[in-house]
Amino acid sequence: MTRRRSLSAQLLKSLVAAQISAFAFGWVVSLFLDHYGVLGASDDYLRSYAYTRTQQLLIASLERDENGYIRIRESAALRAETAKNPDLRYAVFDSERQWVAPGSSPALAADFSALLRYKPNWMQLSLPRSETPDDQVIVQKSDTPFGRLQILIYGHKTSWADMVSAFVHESWRHIYYLVTPLAFGVVVMWFSVQRGLAPIHEFAEAVTRIDLDSLHQRLPDEECPEEFTPLATALNEALQRLDDGAMVLRRFTANAAHELRTPVAILSARLDAPGEPTLKTDLKRDARRIRNIVEQLLAVSRIGAHAEDAFERFDLVETTQAIVSDALLLAYRSNRQIDFVTSAAPVTIRGDRMAIESIVSNVIDNALRAEPSGGAIMVIVDDGPSVSVVDHGAGVAPEDRDRVFEPFWRKSSDATGSGLGLAIGKELMAAHGGRIWIEDTIGGGATFKMAFPSRLASTEAIGR
Repeated sequence: MTRRRSLSAQLLKSLVAAQISAFAFGWVVSLFLDHYGVLGASDDYLRSYAYTRTQQLLIASLERDENGYIRIRESAALRAETAKNPDLRYAVFDSERQWVAPGSSPALAADFSALLRYKPNWMQLSLPRSETPDDQVIVQKSDTPFGRLQILIYGHKTSWADMVSAFVHESWRHIYYLVTPLAFGVVVMWFSVQRGLAPIHEFAEAVTRIDLDSLHQRLPDEECPEEFTPLATALNEALQRLDDGAMVLRRFTANAAHELRTPVAILSARLDAPGEPTLKTDLKRDARRIRNIVEQLLAVSRIGAHAEDAFERFDLVETTQAIVSDALLLAYRSNRQIDFVTSAAPVTIRGDRMAIESIVSNVIDNALRAEPSGGAIMVIVDDGPSVSVVDHGAGVAPEDRDRVFEPFWRKSSDATGSGLGLAIGKELMAAHGGRIWIEDTIGGGATFKMAFPSRLASTEAIGR
């Protein structure tokens, strides 16, 4: 199992690395600016490292001659330094023997030989003939493989190697100045990180308290840090959509159960009176209503989220004609007729066959109930593609033509039907990219029109 990374640990590591990097970078920049005098200060600090480096090169070049006296034989490194810095001068004095080592600078030996009897440990002097006051001679008694000797160096210059040596030496010498603040800084940064990430934990706790029964809760987007505001806003909007969907689903389920109870109760009442002469016709009508409600609910649940996945190619004329044929017997027994009008050519569309059958069937069922006894409804299919169902009943008032498509809306309490069919039909038509609406029938009544988008249509015929 892969161990999850800790955001707190990552932030702490980043802060510590940033602090160390800033310390090192700042020190290097300070040395650089001091070396070139940008800060207005001399480079004596770095020149001390240049003196030490040159001194070590000089000591490495010392040797004894055949008489036991010390002399300077330039090493390759000292020659390279002299070639790089032609102004470099040096001398070595043996104060015990009052001896100037051969190989020393004659000028330095002449000017400072009088100092031998004073045996100075360290001095910094200016040359009397120097044109540059900042160039000074440093005299220091140093330990060498041949004892303690006085070493004079003049004209030594700093280089990048001295800056590196200064940085390493001073950093190591003052490591406690870094380690101590860093140790305390880590503790402070840890508590700061934990405090800074506290809103994340509060945010997570708020999310865990939300379930299907508490979708109305919202995350505290006003109290969370600015960086989390887009996330909190997006989650709150998602919760709002879920809450709205859950409310619609709960209301839809409860009302659907209530509406199904009515035709089931009617069906039970008819079975209690088996002697009625129209029993069989009435039972079939009730069963058809129940089937329409169930099919509509199934169609909505099937294509609601993935409408295109349920689409297939079929002939709208053939499908509508089959629905009309199924309804002819009920229409005949209720003293009504159905006229089917279409062109000879098939109208091929792509969609969910069961859903479209449910829409057309429900509209035809409503039209049969609205049509006066002895009348005839008309079902028209054209190559729009569209389906029109025309009745000659009381019609639908203009102010009610939008409301009839609302779930469970009824003109009055005496109205028959579930109040679901047209609402579901509108939703299914929208899933197909089409629409359903109502127009007046010439001479009185209502005409329900269902138009499908032309992208669903095809001129290719489907064999019957």
